[in-house]
Amino acid sequence: MRVCVFGFRPHSKQRRSIYDALLRVIRPLRLWDMFAFSSHVPAFVGQTDAQSRLRSEYLRIIGGTGATRLNGSGSLKLDIHYRLSDANADYTMCPTYPSLFVVPASVSDDEVQQAAIFRARGRVPVLCWLHPENGAVLVRSSQPLIGIMMNSRSNADEKLVATFCTSISQKHFQRRKLYIADARPRKNALANGAMGGGSESSANYFHSEVVFLGIDNIHAMRDSLGRLRDYVDVHGAASSDGSSSLLRSGGWGWGGGNLSSMTAAVSALGDSGWLMHAHGILAGAAWIAARISLEGASVLVHCSDGWDRTTQLISLAGLMLDPYYRTFQGFQALVEKDWLAFGHPFADRLAMPTFSGSCNPTVEVFRGSLSGSVGPSSPIRTAPASSFTSSTSSQSPGAVSSNYSPIFVQWVDCVAQLLRLYPRAFEFSSAYLVELLDCVLSCRFGNFLCNSEKERLQAGVSKACECVWKHLDDQRSLVGPEHDHFNLFYNSELHSGALLPPAATLAPILWPQFHLRWACPSDMLTGYSTPTAWAQGGELEMQARLLARRITSMELGKESAEEKVKDLVSGVQSMTQQLQAEKEARKSAVAFAARAHKEAAALRRAVETLGCKIRFTNLKSSMSQGEASDEDTEINDREKASELPTIDQGATNDGSSFDEQDQFSVSVSLDSEADIPANHFRKTCQQEYGTSCSKNREGCKWPQNGCSRMGSGLLGLRANFDALEQLSILDSYFDVEHVQNPSTYSYHNKSHPSGVT
Repeated sequence: MRVCVFGFRPHSKQRRSIYDALLRVIRPLRLWDMFAFSSHVPAFVGQTDAQSRLRSEYLRIIGGTGATRLNGSGSLKLDIHYRLSDANADYTMCPTYPSLFVVPASVSDDEVQQAAIFRARGRVPVLCWLHPENGAVLVRSSQPLIGIMMNSRSNADEKLVATFCTSISQKHFQRRKLYIADARPRKNALANGAMGGGSESSANYFHSEVVFLGIDNIHAMRDSLGRLRDYVDVHGAASSDGSSSLLRSGGWGWGGGNLSSMTAAVSALGDSGWLMHAHGILAGAAWIAARISLEGASVLVHCSDGWDRTTQLISLAGLMLDPYYRTFQGFQALVEKDWLAFGHPFADRLAMPTFSGSCNPTVEVFRGSLSGSVGPSSPIRTAPASSFTSSTSSQSPGAVSSNYSPIFVQWVDCVAQLLRLYPRAFEFSSAYLVELLDCVLSCRFGNFLCNSEKERLQAGVSKACECVWKHLDDQRSLVGPEHDHFNLFYNSELHSGALLPPAATLAPILWPQFHLRWACPSDMLTGYSTPTAWAQGGELEMQARLLARRITSMELGKESAEEKVKDLVSGVQSMTQQLQAEKEARKSAVAFAARAHKEAAALRRAVETLGCKIRFTNLKSSMSQGEASDEDTEINDREKASELPTIDQGATNDGSSFDEQDQFSVSVSLDSEADIPANHFRKTCQQEYGTSCSKNREGCKWPQNGCSRMGSGLLGLRANFDALEQLSILDSYFDVEHVQNPSTYSYHNKSHPSGVT
């Protein structure tokens, strides 16, 4: 739908060389010259091959009925009425069919091969979809070869078709009705009888009815697309030559002063026939889906060869019947099963070279005649006054095969029409369909090369080319749910069953995202360039997508803020725990200091009672400041009692008053001026205090007997005699001879808890 025009200066010699180069690049004559073989390294790494994915889809289809269960070994037990057949494993029965397909279990492979002889190109009737509840099936094939007299029959074919209509109910075989949907117009089917083809007779197939859907062939579709492209080019906002439609031909193209030209523009769209053909395909697929879902009847669909109109109807009906096909994964399975595996000739329909079966790359040529008519219309703009004649009338050196036809593009257009009717039934958006078509037409990926599974396997396409499904999955995974491929309105629970649109709603309109994206700029109406209800829905989708992106951004900001709050709370908890530990340590230190202070005070008062002289010396200060005189260091305990090393709560708060490494030297000597009787330490408690000691008969001899009553200063004080014993204060120290001839003892201790020796 995009027309590119190259302009050259007069008398330029570049035109022929550029023209030849464009022909070589745009229409290569060999498969190996395709862009897919040089654009990327193989991308099938880590993915299953197409045949494995097809087998998995078959198991899902025939394993989805009520008879499905796991047997004792844990393997899947399928519907007993159908089986997987490898009668075409070597592609000899039908080169365009897959190597594996589903047939009734009661039909042998030999009977399948015999039935294939009666069908065009060996495309035997095979199962495409099975209703999980009523057991009705959707079957595809090609036309029967009934001959010019229309009287040829095949027992194997009739048995095979009849088996698809047999249902099992209470161990009895019952026949359900069979509809044979011939996609062609009736006159075309009769005309094919002259070439040996034709259509079935309901008299030869039990309980059957033949219906003709009236869909035109590939040549009509090719001409229709050419006329549609000319219509968009002429009546769009901008033409391929860059001029505006309002100024083209003096304004006659848009109706500048002439209403008849406006009417001609409307009739030109109808004359293209594109919307009419799309309506016929949609109506036929909806009729097939209704017969299977509502009536419980089986439907056999075919056209001439069974790979163009048949594929369109089969895949579109499956999309309506099975909600799984309306998801990303299911849509991929649907395209791979009905389009790729069953041999839709993509190479012929897209005018690309294919694989002829030889490894010699020089023999890869177009299967159609190169002398045929041009597929799309000429790039040169057609005058508005001229009639929209068929583009097949012109000849050019760049002519492509006459088998060119936009069959797959037309089917994706029909899918987009269903997406418009049921915006909440599909997981993917219209942008995803546009991206898929661009990937197919770009020839960048190998999935849609060649004409069949056999040709792609022989050419080694999957090992040499990139996979389109992986490319699309990577795009979505990088962005997330807000990617344009996701449908914001998707609700799987709302449309969990079949989609059965009424005929009145199936009238299609131009697909603006694909057909009008080059002719009508996106700035006309929020990217959807048409004043229709579809454009309004597109604008709503755009607004919803912007809102979803804002919500996603806010959620990311919320998650980031929550992480910061968690970090702050964790830090506060850690600091609280550290503070609590410090408080516990502080309480322990204060309690220990209080104990040490009480012990030091008890010792001090005990020594005071003896009338001794105490001298405290800090060893660190002594070493740094030199030796001090005795007069400077002697401290009378009564005068300097307040300067004894004590520990209070205020001193322990910051830990700055005391140092565990400080070393104190305490010297205790008897005061010569003190008047202490010689027998002071020999007095008993009864003599001194009027009390009797019950500890021994000789009387209390402090401190050996541990008496707690020693002078009025120690009244009510319990002395810590263990500490005194550690100081090596013996009873002999208090003998009279020592008192009369006193001497000084110095003790040093670095590790005593009280810090005092």
